[in-house]
Amino acid sequence: MKLIDLRSDTVTRPTPAMREAMARAEVGDDVYGEDPTVNALQERVAALLGKEAALFVPSGTMANQVALGVLTRPGDEIVCDSGAHCISFESGALAALWGVQARTIAAERGILDPASVEAAIRPQGDVYPRTRLLELENTHNRGGGAVYPLERVRALGALARRRGLHLHLDGARLWNACAATGVAPAEYASEATMVSVCLSKGLGAPAGSLVCGPRDLVAEARRLRKRLGGGMRQAGVLAAAGLHALDHHLARLPDDHANARRLADGLAALPGASLPFPVETNLVFVAFAGRSATELAVRLAKEGVLANPEGSRPDLLRLVTHLDVSREDVDEAVRRAARLLA
Repeated sequence: MKLIDLRSDTVTRPTPAMREAMARAEVGDDVYGEDPTVNALQERVAALLGKEAALFVPSGTMANQVALGVLTRPGDEIVCDSGAHCISFESGALAALWGVQARTIAAERGILDPASVEAAIRPQGDVYPRTRLLELENTHNRGGGAVYPLERVRALGALARRRGLHLHLDGARLWNACAATGVAPAEYASEATMVSVCLSKGLGAPAGSLVCGPRDLVAEARRLRKRLGGGMRQAGVLAAAGLHALDHHLARLPDDHANARRLADGLAALPGASLPFPVETNLVFVAFAGRSATELAVRLAKEGVLANPEGSRPDLLRLVTHLDVSREDVDEAVRRAARLLA
């Protein structure tokens, strides 16, 4: 029985062509800035996002955190959605590393409204934390892979500038947002002081993210990367996978989105199923009436289908389509789920 792994788009294996690119990578010591493949990747992604510079880091969490560390000071406050990745899934790093707190807004599908953001900005005064930064997540994981409308990003960027705030864009799945809308990465990133993007979500690389922004801030991010142990020496082997992914895997992201819609349609037809969110990209959230998501995940695994409980409510499962999941795999996953729920 073939295992169909729908837990995340991070579970992909490098393709044979990607492995070949990694094997051929020219390398040097990136801590000294001497890895030519890392340098090429950084220049490529900075250009794609319309920023002066980029920094290759091991993970999306590190990309977000070094950006937040650069843009805030201890005692500051950031404004973000209540389900934002940087406060939900990064082990308390915002507080533990930088001494910064979050003021959260419960936004529909994680898409912040300018009026709500403005209301959350603290007045100036000795008793208040300084609101320093506005954080957006595109696509929004806990919003079911929701895509920010470009006009909303522009409105939030204008608000941030008017109120003297930095804007950080967590673009771990920004490539998916661009594939869904046709908006160029640089357009989404233009409002952000700093932006992170991931190579191991959606694009199928084995590891790595980048944080991009003005050259002086990226230089400071490099210092924080070192502090966090993120200097990877001959990292060109991983950077080569990222370059290959940009060349060969960006254009196929709409396939993942089509497979996610097909998966959602199949699951929605099963007894007791409900979909709390429309499917915009490669994330599918489904609940089954009276069923525990944890129990269902265990039972599905016995049928060779891996999915994760989403965590925000006890009945919600998250399933993610990706490079290693075909249309046929989607149909088979639905058939196995149907047998289980019959």
